[in-house]
Amino acid sequence: MKYFRLLILLLLPITLHAQKIDTLNEVVVSGTSRPIRIRENPVAIIAVPARAIDRTVSSNIIDVLVQNAPGLQAVKTGPNISKPFIRGLGYNRVLTLYDGLRQEGQQWGDEHGIEVDAYNIHRAEVIKGPASLLYGSDALAGVVSLFPFLPQEKDGRLHGRILSEYQHNNGLIGNGLRLYSSNDRWLWVARGSFRLARNYTNKVDGRVYNTGFSEKNLSLTGGYAFTKGNIQVNATLYDNLQGIPDGSRDSLTRRFTKQVAEGDADDLKQRPIVPDAELNSYKQSPLHQHIQHYRLYTTQHYSPGKSVFDVTLGFQQNIRREYSHPTEPHQAGLFLRLNTLNYSVRWVAPILSNVELSAGIGGMLQDNKSKDATDRPIPDYRLADVGAYIYGKWRASGLTLTGGLRYDTRLLRGDTLHRNLSGISASIGATYALTEKISLKANIARGYRSPNLTELASNGLDPGAHIIYRGNKNFSPEFSFQQDIGFIGYFEGATAALSLFHNSIDNYIFLQQQVDHEGNPVTDAQGNKTFQYRQASARLYGGEASLDLQPADWGGVQWNNSLSLVIGSNALGPLPLIPPFQWLSSLGRECRLPKGWFSALYPRIEVEYHRAQDRYLKLYQTETYTPAYTLVNLSLETSIRCKPGRTLQVQLQANNLFDCAYQSNLSRLKYFEYYAYSSNGHYGIYNMGRNICFKLIAGF
Repeated sequence: MKYFRLLILLLLPITLHAQKIDTLNEVVVSGTSRPIRIRENPVAIIAVPARAIDRTVSSNIIDVLVQNAPGLQAVKTGPNISKPFIRGLGYNRVLTLYDGLRQEGQQWGDEHGIEVDAYNIHRAEVIKGPASLLYGSDALAGVVSLFPFLPQEKDGRLHGRILSEYQHNNGLIGNGLRLYSSNDRWLWVARGSFRLARNYTNKVDGRVYNTGFSEKNLSLTGGYAFTKGNIQVNATLYDNLQGIPDGSRDSLTRRFTKQVAEGDADDLKQRPIVPDAELNSYKQSPLHQHIQHYRLYTTQHYSPGKSVFDVTLGFQQNIRREYSHPTEPHQAGLFLRLNTLNYSVRWVAPILSNVELSAGIGGMLQDNKSKDATDRPIPDYRLADVGAYIYGKWRASGLTLTGGLRYDTRLLRGDTLHRNLSGISASIGATYALTEKISLKANIARGYRSPNLTELASNGLDPGAHIIYRGNKNFSPEFSFQQDIGFIGYFEGATAALSLFHNSIDNYIFLQQQVDHEGNPVTDAQGNKTFQYRQASARLYGGEASLDLQPADWGGVQWNNSLSLVIGSNALGPLPLIPPFQWLSSLGRECRLPKGWFSALYPRIEVEYHRAQDRYLKLYQTETYTPAYTLVNLSLETSIRCKPGRTLQVQLQANNLFDCAYQSNLSRLKYFEYYAYSSNGHYGIYNMGRNICFKLIAGF
């Protein structure tokens, strides 16, 4: 509780010394019925605008959002694989939406990232807490909603944007192109991007073998607006070649080794050392993933009279190949093909006596098959999912009340598994404008999540994760009961927010490492560890606070701060993959220049403090202690004067400026270790070292 007192003490001076109200630059977010201001939404939600995304340099879009959304973290497997976690919960408990369409791409896997084009995300919203009411199963912990770019100009002219970046640590080369045009009736957007990176480096491990990647993206959007609505058709293509690190090394030199044999012929202690030329190459090794994701979907909006109808229909195909056989490089160890048909219909009733009502129905049909592969950690399955909800909002005299009810049912059919699962979700919340500056919030929600097929029926090696999974077909659905309270205040030169939560989860499913009678991990010949899914009640609590200062008399100086804390436990002890206390702070100054080539300069320094994680799942050596660390980032952004209608932004940034050697407790590479003794005293793989980045954005 000492951390809660710290959060409150940090924010009290703001409420006591605010003298007059500032212009409320409030963000309007997508709502359940109609768009709603953040200060009127009882659910903890953060909006990340395009400017913040452009100013954040990272390897993927989830890491960009982590830097801008307190309470959002990521479990990482190298630079380009980040799984979103919200308040200590992830995997199938966090639902990712792309343009309103739920992302379906084998989310159960530890090393399965988010298949989206980072250069095409214009803005994002992060919902923290159960969102099952609106989105059904898999939104138990919250939602990460990604919105691609749509043109705002209506002049019918051709516009475009070019983005190019280079990151020196892993030699990342990234380029993106966007072309678009729109008028009062028609719009179209064409986007493409390419990113290429070699192995990243840090001062403990040197270059980390097999962490490079090559990613290509292409997308098209066409839209037509008519008198009472609009329709859009969208298509996307994602293609990624991604290395599969395993962390094997020479025991004396700690240099990385590579697997060249299989089965009994593969001796971990006799693997050859990776040559420097191969460590520094952009070429993918024979052991890699190949992920392809395709989307074709339409969104339709109709406004007949005072009612509103929104219809979404989409098809996705996710193809994942993991090549894990060095003696047969063209034989996939894992080859999964997932087809998903998504559908949803929402009706928004006319506003009557300050009451807004909406109702909807939605779900998906899935077919997942294992193709020509040697490992089958999950059986083939078919899934049918449908849910219906009703939601209401009432506003009067500064008070906003919201609430709703939803019922979901899921039919899951596999080779040896037949389950019918269902659950009820509900939510009720209120916001109250205590003053014209401060809003108070409270929300109570019940969330529902159906176990995924991996948790129910996995029984084999996932070669990309280097984990042998064991499921349990008798698992029950998870149900959460969460309470949130908070406030948000807008003042002259300052914005402050505080959000506290308590979450109880029945039938919580988690992974636990298996050990033998001597306490040693159960492994196969290649050192792949065995993990068993378990189920028990769990409890999580914590909160986030933010304070952004920009007083008029500071001459354009901005000081932004955020704190976040999560504590999670069950009967066996702390829950796995819980982030430690974090403090993020950035200090920058916006300088407007009246003359010369440069129209603006924005120098900024960022500090990330991550407290030591001494609350971890010690049972069966599932997790280990993680020391504290502090990272410092330095950046300089400038805008260059161009002809009317053209813009040019240049950014230079140094991440991890002092080349800190650290391991995040949410990094899976921390546990890629095969020896009980290390010659240099370091175990596992460390995170990325100093990374100097250059980014250029040109608009026309």
